Amino acid sequence: MGKITLGSHTVKSHGWKVAREHLIDWIILVLLGIVIIVLNIMEPFHRYIGPDMLTDLTFPLYQDTIPIWAVPIICILVPICIFTVYYYFGRDVYDLHHAILGIGFSCLVTGVTTDSIKMRSVGHDLTSSTDVFPMKFDSVTKDVVCHGVKKIIKEGSKSFPSGHTSWSFAGLTFLAWYLSGKIKVFDRRGHVAKLCLVFLPILVAVLIGITRVDDYWHHWTDVFAGAIIGIFFSSLSYLHFFPYPFDDNGWAPHAYFRMLAESSRRDTTMTRSGSREMLKTTLSLALPPCRTIVIEEALILNDNIPVHILIYLCV
Repeated sequence: MGKITLGSHTVKSHGWKVAREHLIDWIILVLLGIVIIVLNIMEPFHRYIGPDMLTDLTFPLYQDTIPIWAVPIICILVPICIFTVYYYFGRDVYDLHHAILGIGFSCLVTGVTTDSIKMRSVGHDLTSSTDVFPMKFDSVTKDVVCHGVKKIIKEGSKSFPSGHTSWSFAGLTFLAWYLSGKIKVFDRRGHVAKLCLVFLPILVAVLIGITRVDDYWHHWTDVFAGAIIGIFFSSLSYLHFFPYPFDDNGWAPHAYFRMLAESSRRDTTMTRSGSREMLKTTLSLALPPCRTIVIEEALILNDNIPVHILIYLCV
């Protein structure tokens, strides 16, 4: 088998081949993105809020500590930059491609799940302070009628679960899985520094979730549910593309080792074919003239060990 190194599989040499093999997967990611856009355009379900419920649901209106536009940067772009740095040194396009595809799937499926639940929210709504949005009640249904910025009122009806939190855990937990495989955190050597490095992305996701409660945009239950959703899909996505980090081959994606196995089989086939041709040439020189040299391959047992042999016939 020819020697295969990480540096022999770059974006230039194998990038298009790898991307083409997963073309359907990329199309699915685009469709998931479209679904998220449609869900955010749709009007969510508005729960009934009676006069006696306002005490538990009325909070001051604060600006986001972490604005919505910063979430994709933190949970997607920053991890992709780390994947790219690893590629710069490792030159393994299989790792780069599957890491980007994996984190994309993790975040987008999390987004679809989160926004789908938000549309039919089973949690509590969040209603801004009456000083900001004056309220009155319907004379018939006794339901609250909010007045003010429609976008903020709409977001108040989509409290459960926290989108900031679910997206953050989806991207940063995937990054934690990725780092644990690359630095071999479970190599049984007991390096605490490796654990700290892996824990850092998760800590950032936790802090983002806490800001959602501090800013009075979510209840703690919304944040907890968002974290569970993000952790579940990030773990599912990572293990779909990569082995467990404590595995001996946990440092590279499944596709890389599958490619090595296919290359090994191909090299073995070429070696056998070359051996046959060489044997024919040698026999034609060493044996009396033959019209045809027939070479057959057989499998025999030598002390219960299978051995391949070549049988030649001079016809």
